Amino acid sequence: MTSTETRSEQAEQKVNLPTLTAMVVGSMIGSGVFLLPRRFGTETGVAGALIAWTVAGTGMLMLAFVFQRLAIRKPNLNAGIFTYAKAGFGDYVGFNSAIGYWASACAGNVSYWVLITTTMSAVVPAFGAGDTVLAVVVSAIGVWLFVFLVLRGVRDAAVINYIVTIAKVLPILVFILIAIVAFEAGVFADNFWGGGGQYSFAAVWEQATGTMLITVFVFLGIEGAAVYSRMARRREDVGRATVIGFLSVLSVFALVTLVSYGVMPQSDLAGVSQPSMAAVLESIVGPWGSVFIRVGVIVSVLGAYLAWTLMAAEVLFIPAKSDDMPRFLSSTNRHDAPVTALVMAAGLTTLLLVALLFAADALDFMLDLTAALSLIPYLLAAAYALKLTLTRETYDTRQSLAPDMAIAAVATVYTLFLVHAAGIDKLLLSCILYAPAAALYFKARRERGLRVFRPAEAVLFGVIVVGAVAGVFSLATGAIEI
Repeated sequence: MTSTETRSEQAEQKVNLPTLTAMVVGSMIGSGVFLLPRRFGTETGVAGALIAWTVAGTGMLMLAFVFQRLAIRKPNLNAGIFTYAKAGFGDYVGFNSAIGYWASACAGNVSYWVLITTTMSAVVPAFGAGDTVLAVVVSAIGVWLFVFLVLRGVRDAAVINYIVTIAKVLPILVFILIAIVAFEAGVFADNFWGGGGQYSFAAVWEQATGTMLITVFVFLGIEGAAVYSRMARRREDVGRATVIGFLSVLSVFALVTLVSYGVMPQSDLAGVSQPSMAAVLESIVGPWGSVFIRVGVIVSVLGAYLAWTLMAAEVLFIPAKSDDMPRFLSSTNRHDAPVTALVMAAGLTTLLLVALLFAADALDFMLDLTAALSLIPYLLAAAYALKLTLTRETYDTRQSLAPDMAIAAVATVYTLFLVHAAGIDKLLLSCILYAPAAALYFKARRERGLRVFRPAEAVLFGVIVVGAVAGVFSLATGAIEI
């Protein structure tokens, strides 16, 4: 990810197809790729992985097209993903989209700290799986240290972005090449069906469904690729760059997953520690392989964390400037840093870090929570795109209406499927975050002298509160485990 400031500077330039494609690829590949071997090994074999990446690839490509088309057809809705939900379904729905996206960003930042500490546990065993008291304390200190840096006016530098890109891409390419050389067809064949060799489609489909949230996590930020559509030198390059860039990223994710099945048995993949790419490479070349991957993970995550810190704050700060959040969240200091929004984001991040002390698997829990929280904003954006085609708003001719309707429909169905795949427990946990956040909505509406809820919005608020109560009760009784 890059900072908003950096993107604004880039948006003034016009770039050719190769550069535009590289930007799209860079915006999509994140640290989640280092976690794929174990997450897939835990859930499924080769067949399930092929199904999962086919479903995720199709759905996410349609979602990428949705954001691209919305950026072109609704260029005035450029204050964040929540504006699509607000424009299509009202103020309170838009507010919840912003809260979900903000909570997802904060949970994502927690997952990065868990990844850092679990990666460093090879040197500092007391960090464990990122869920020990020491790991949580160090992570919390890191969160507030980065907040302090942003408050002091520190921003992304181009050289840091280059270092992050190299630290991210080089280990991935080396891993894929070495794993291809070490690939054993017999091991791959033994891993093909997974789940104890169950051959039924229903069994394999169930396995594949278990991987859906990690596929969402690795594609988080896909909406950012739409920003670059405005930078194309030629209009026809926009679609080409999206397709080429997306397929390139999908190929990387699929290759990392599949070549791992040709190196280690599925049961071994499921049992390695994260980042599992390090363990797989170590099994081929020895200890230096693990060190190589772990260094790449730490450098890429820490190097990009400054932008992620600012991004989590901007999700509150930008709506506050348009009165969709309380005005106190729009305050800045002399360095133009969003003070209260930064503190709010860091506060939620710290609370989620504390929750890790009670989690059975800290990293998997945060990865899944991050992905689950992003689903409602994605679903609402896809539904808004579908609504535009159904009402024919911005469509003067039928030429582009039919394909855009098909794209939006597939994206909407896909995100609905993801909500189902996430499970009721993630939905109830999300409600626990959504319900108290309504206090911000109450305050923002009163500041503007507006009625808090329309009847339908009051019903939605009631449903969220009921979900939150059910979530708290389920946590207290052990019906939901984190």
